[in-house]
Amino acid sequence: MKDVFITLPELDGKRFKLRGVRSDDSEALFEVYSDEKAVPFFNGDNCHGDDFHYTTKKRMNEAVEFWLWSYEKRYFVRWAIADKSSDRAIGTIELFHRDSDRDVYDNCGLLRLDLKSEYETRDAIAEILSLVCPPAFDLFYCDKIATKIKPFAAERLAAAKSAGFTPSPAPLIGDDGTEYFDYYILRSE
Repeated sequence: MKDVFITLPELDGKRFKLRGVRSDDSEALFEVYSDEKAVPFFNGDNCHGDDFHYTTKKRMNEAVEFWLWSYEKRYFVRWAIADKSSDRAIGTIELFHRDSDRDVYDNCGLLRLDLKSEYETRDAIAEILSLVCPPAFDLFYCDKIATKIKPFAAERLAAAKSAGFTPSPAPLIGDDGTEYFDYYILRSE
């Protein structure tokens, strides 16, 4: 398997394509990260207070530049989720390998999924998970993938369960000792 931080694969599905975030995605992603209906679904756990609600284009540009810098530094991957009908970014996926001696999320691919609210549907999420999860085990050298699904996120939960995610009773322990709940885990076969 190639190094994901040298060659980020494009993952192509029926309705969506996952490709590396680019600077020119900022305008389309501003529609996602300023979408007040979408923001409650985002996962800001262990992100130093960032709730990913960006209300200015300047802040969105800064976030995209930070994501690109973080990829170069090998901290995490940020794919843009493009709707193939328009080739516009309608969300992002962040994924990184997490090792931990504080909790059960060791040797884990931690997945964050941010979507424009109109795409927060079981079918859309199921397709996106079907694109990213199978290769993620090899790309991120992990034996499980964890993602946060808040209790009100019924469509997201239904899609994740159909993909094989199961609830984790254990919290994810942040860098500062904070306990984060509502995680679901998909284990490699």
